[in-house]
Amino acid sequence: MIYLTRRYNLAAAHVLSQPAFSAEENEEIFGKCANPAGHGHDYAFEVSVTGSIDSETGQIIAPGLLDEIFEEAVARRFSHRLLNDEEPFGSLVPTAENIARVCHEALAHGVENRSAARLAHLRVTETPRNFVEQGEIS
Repeated sequence: MIYLTRRYNLAAAHVLSQPAFSAEENEEIFGKCANPAGHGHDYAFEVSVTGSIDSETGQIIAPGLLDEIFEEAVARRFSHRLLNDEEPFGSLVPTAENIARVCHEALAHGVENRSAARLAHLRVTETPRNFVEQGEIS
């Protein structure tokens, strides 16, 4: 199987806090990340697609088209925002896992609707020590 992978960066902030929990419970579970003032990350996204290689272009998808899909599905929604203020994170704790899940769904939909490719894998890197992956591991 052949994959095309593109990398993107996105700056955003979040507060790890479950509204149903007390401040003490949130601090116990999420530590300093539960600080109500929030904190930011420079998230890195690696988006991998797969599919048939077009015989004329030799590509699975035009890289520029994948860039457009990322911009529309993820960057416009979340770049330079407090994620807690954006749907669905008003009711969903914006952990790296949930960010990956939400972005994977949005990207899969965009790729499927605008190309013959399919989203195979998404990696969201939150810190040098913390990343989440969803999909096939290439």
